Amino acid sequence: MWFGLLGATEIKDAEGGPVPAGGPRTRALLAMLALDAGRVVPVERLIDGLYGQETRGNVANALQAQVSRLRQLLGDTGAVEFTPAGYRLAVSPQEVDVHRFEELAAQGRRALQEGDAP
Repeated sequence: MWFGLLGATEIKDAEGGPVPAGGPRTRALLAMLALDAGRVVPVERLIDGLYGQETRGNVANALQAQVSRLRQLLGDTGAVEFTPAGYRLAVSPQEVDVHRFEELAAQGRRALQEGDAP
């Protein structure tokens, strides 16, 4: 899978086909998980990011509902994992455009410093 956060939120399947990214909160959840691709994001941080100071109702259940929606969008990839410490988008950072951009920019800076780039 591939995840695009720069510009419109995008998801592409293994063949490069588009996957619907869901509603605003589902896209926000995806963005928070993708920014930490491969690492666990604490439940508290996800709740703060999705709901802020809004504490009406059970926000833990609301987060679980958003995770369920995201899992449905991603199909049987198993990309969203639960751990006792929080949730994790189980993909390589290379599958997220933000991380790929940062890596390429760093490579470009190094090439310029070393005189290997025009």
